[in-house]
Amino acid sequence: MSLRKLLESLPIPIVQAPMAGASSPEMALAVSRAGGLGGVACAAFAPDEIARSAALVREGTDAPFSMNLLVNSPPAEPPGLDAALERLRPWYQAVGAPLPERPNRFSHDFNAQFEAVLAARPAVASFAFDLISRERVEALQAAGCYVVGTANTVAEAKAWAQVGADGISAQGMEGGGHRGNFLKGIDESLVGTLALLATVRHAVDLPVIAAGGIMDGRAVAAVLAMGASAAQMGTAFLLAEQAITSRIWQEAILEAPDDPTGLTRAFSGRYARGLENRFMREMRPVEDELPAYPVQNRLTQPLRAAAEKAGDKELLSLWAGQAVKLAERGEAGDLVRRWWDEAKAAAAELARRTSG
Repeated sequence: MSLRKLLESLPIPIVQAPMAGASSPEMALAVSRAGGLGGVACAAFAPDEIARSAALVREGTDAPFSMNLLVNSPPAEPPGLDAALERLRPWYQAVGAPLPERPNRFSHDFNAQFEAVLAARPAVASFAFDLISRERVEALQAAGCYVVGTANTVAEAKAWAQVGADGISAQGMEGGGHRGNFLKGIDESLVGTLALLATVRHAVDLPVIAAGGIMDGRAVAAVLAMGASAAQMGTAFLLAEQAITSRIWQEAILEAPDDPTGLTRAFSGRYARGLENRFMREMRPVEDELPAYPVQNRLTQPLRAAAEKAGDKELLSLWAGQAVKLAERGEAGDLVRRWWDEAKAAAAELARRTSG
């Protein structure tokens, strides 16, 4: 079987985006049970947590699921660390929290995480933020895993094809959370979902999963009509019962105004889309001076925890895509089935309009 055939065999061609800090293994299980492809976000997991997450999903279903890692290798001693901490001092004072000391590490060891995913052998292993080597792609494939690389541009899709990936997750600029760009800067990597889907499909002979701004069944039908092998949905799950989004995050989504999102690297050191707040606005003038992910992400971690405890949404990373206003509550499996019913209805209506 190929990845293309696997995606075509799904009863519901909806991929649940793996979202660190928002999705959960229980969400992946519910989506896979419903007929979609559930996704486990492993970026914040130690290797033993990766193993436990895979076991949890497998205990609940024989259906395929995916596991995702963020490719990163932080320097042992990042430059400008003291200045970066000092820049955050007033924000820590604002929530009554002490400025943290220099961290001993900034993220879990990627090599160890990779080995854990390899041992877990999910049906699909996906990656963002950078390429993995051809040797690692082949190791995953030998273990029975299909490899999906995240691309924000056609050039990135071609790069993933060159290292042997089985498919591409084409991440349009509308999507929430971190941008996956790795070949060019942010301004040159903001391509809309529909344009990216069309141009990537033209450029590489691999199945393409469309991601970004897909919030209901009509959007699912639209990207499938354009040739996507599946539709990836992330923000649409932020209010799901299995989401681990905090109460304040969910309230911010429900209370969000029209067109509420913006891009920032203030929280993590890598551009991400979320609900605009004071921290994003006031840090924007110094964004270029901030250390890269995962260093800035680690430095703001205690700040965000303190802000959540204080109920201050102005200092939280409230990741969400541009169409967040369409998010609805519900059990994750029920949401997937509802969206597929909507997609079929939209396809039937289109067939009616184009039949004459």
